[in-house]
Amino acid sequence: MVIHTVFDLLAWLSAALIGVIVARVHLLGPVKKRTPFTDPGYFIALGLGALFGAILIGSLNLNLAGRFVLGHSIAGAIIGGIVAVEIYKWTQGIRQSTGLAFVAPLAVGIAVGRWGCFLAGLPDYTYGTATDLPWGVDFGDGVTRHPVQLYESASMLAFLFLFVWKVAHRSELFLRHGFYLFVGWYGVQRFAWEFLKPYPKLFGPFNVFHVLCFAMVAYSLVMIGRDREFHPAR
Repeated sequence: MVIHTVFDLLAWLSAALIGVIVARVHLLGPVKKRTPFTDPGYFIALGLGALFGAILIGSLNLNLAGRFVLGHSIAGAIIGGIVAVEIYKWTQGIRQSTGLAFVAPLAVGIAVGRWGCFLAGLPDYTYGTATDLPWGVDFGDGVTRHPVQLYESASMLAFLFLFVWKVAHRSELFLRHGFYLFVGWYGVQRFAWEFLKPYPKLFGPFNVFHVLCFAMVAYSLVMIGRDREFHPAR
């Protein structure tokens, strides 16, 4: 799993780099900049929530599959971070979105990290189901599978390009709701790819990640709708 660790590091570095670039060129305009020094409680909540969610959901999925080991999941990290930050914001009386600065770094980090999942092969347990499509990949067991890791990587890069283009043209929708749009898009595309994975089902054709993705999309729509209630003119 060395290759996965290398790409995890690359994902962190690329996320940090794009975050610095976005800040340096003032792409997002005059947004409030939170740092671990100016708002430590926010980042403690974010870090602990993301860590707990990543381990909980990743381990749950592996245990449902009969692999009784600790795991981690980016979807779980996103959900855990959202829950923890929303609780923190509620205790502090913060109503506006605070996640805009994280959109580009998250999109890049996920896109790069999924290449690590792809190159790690079968042991990573992120491969797709069998397919006869010409771009199917044999990870060494003689079965040609959907490279779902690359599907997700491409999806997140597509969103990144759209996000950058929209905020560069000062789209109010993306400047006000960029984080919620990111969460919604992640949920929609991940929901689709989950049908192409051999994960254990919770009910019908749906696995644990389908439920999480549904929750992400619902959260995205609710938060955008809530803001429109506060600002009808928008």
